[in-house]
Amino acid sequence: MTRFTLSRRTFLTGATLASTASLTGCFDGLGDRDSHVRNVLEMANSVTYRVQRTLLGNTDLAREYSESEIRQPQRPNGTTDPTDDDYLTLASGHFAGYRLTIGGLVEKPQSFSLDEIRAMPSRTQITRHDCVEGWSCIAKWTGVQLFRLLDQAQVKPAARYAVFACFDTMEQGLDGPIKYYESIDLMDAHHPQTILAYGLNDRALPVSNGAPLRVRVERQLGYKMAKYIKSITLVNDFASYGYGNGGYWEDNGYDWFAGI
Repeated sequence: MTRFTLSRRTFLTGATLASTASLTGCFDGLGDRDSHVRNVLEMANSVTYRVQRTLLGNTDLAREYSESEIRQPQRPNGTTDPTDDDYLTLASGHFAGYRLTIGGLVEKPQSFSLDEIRAMPSRTQITRHDCVEGWSCIAKWTGVQLFRLLDQAQVKPAARYAVFACFDTMEQGLDGPIKYYESIDLMDAHHPQTILAYGLNDRALPVSNGAPLRVRVERQLGYKMAKYIKSITLVNDFASYGYGNGGYWEDNGYDWFAGI
């Protein structure tokens, strides 16, 4: 008889996918911000976060793979070719004019060029990208660990989350363009595998995968790994962002933590 073993990663992935399975490719039932379905999902998200934070420690690592296990290019997902004017201007100059700003609840706001970021100590990791749509892909990522930048900014004790603002517009809202944004808590922001990636499979990160920088949060689903990062803001809540749920897709009903 074959013994079935339920690993923590399998359990968490299943729980997260179950909480978002009805959302993939279908948002009609969640468009109503006051809908009963949405309220139930938000309560489930809170439970999911508490359970997963109990199971995931500060230093638990996502599995890393060998180069021989990279069998296909990293599949682009979401936005793959931003058309925003400020982004196109930077891309046309190979991002020479790019600056990543870090602000909010910090003692020393920072601004880094891409060259300055590339000159910092780097980390390379071969990990699996798991998409909420059900596909996965193994790739090699190179970048700077996020905590190195946050340490320079000196995060204030009141901060709880890091919010990533991105260049890419997702839709036009009543008050103007709605751009992609995401967030993680400070435990994940300081995790050794959380990096701002500028390299993919030993080459510069391509536009289709999020150039000049995308965050890799290896213990979470793919939509948490914001691309085309413009700035990082340290906050204690999400009240001033979107609908207050911590991310573009979260504002449309997805689970905020999305741990695997």
